[in-house]
Amino acid sequence: MASPSIPPHKSSFLSHCLSADALSFGTYTLKSGRQSPYFFNAGLFHRGPLIRAISTAFAHTLASTPLPFDVLFGPAYKGIPLAATVVDKLAGLDEERYGNVSYSFNRKEAKDHGEGGSIVGAGLKGKRVVIIDDVITAGTAIREAIEVIEREGGKLVGIVVAFDRQERMPSASEKGEGGEEGTKASAIGEVRRQYGIPVLAILTLDDLIAYVKEQKGSFGTEEDMTRLEEYRSRYRATDV
Repeated sequence: MASPSIPPHKSSFLSHCLSADALSFGTYTLKSGRQSPYFFNAGLFHRGPLIRAISTAFAHTLASTPLPFDVLFGPAYKGIPLAATVVDKLAGLDEERYGNVSYSFNRKEAKDHGEGGSIVGAGLKGKRVVIIDDVITAGTAIREAIEVIEREGGKLVGIVVAFDRQERMPSASEKGEGGEEGTKASAIGEVRRQYGIPVLAILTLDDLIAYVKEQKGSFGTEEDMTRLEEYRSRYRATDV
């Protein structure tokens, strides 16, 4: 049954995430060194029903905005299957509106034979491009993708990710580098400000907490919920 407080595509996607353990509860050490009570792993969406669920959720997220675009760009490697399958789902939602949308992705190393180049799929020159990826953590991978798009002559108009942790970026002291507390902004917020583009997410930590509460024990325990809320309170970004 769809959760009443969030759209059906989010509720359906959350259900698939939790049943496939793509969203799981426990104690996980992040790259920042933080101890997170949950973990999101889009790499587990490798079976038919799961890739259908995530690509459909991406498509609904894009279709809910007036954002105009020509190409979905999937950064190597996780973004590659996402871009291709989301193009299919968009055409299924509204072929008149999205039937001409293409996908594109980059090779890690440029091909020096055949057609050559570092891009597979649609060329980017003169195209309005949306990046499709799983998450933005430090923003490094997204910045690399933006450099590829700009180098190929494309115009970045937006980014869509599967999950927004809504937490502030780690400070120097958290990373063991000493110094004072850093920005209270999120990595997604920093990308929005730096490039002046919309960054959308299928799901947020707020969505996860609301869904688990409404499922009343179907997913997670009371202890899991308490830890999620404590983590959100401690690390929540100011630009959420």
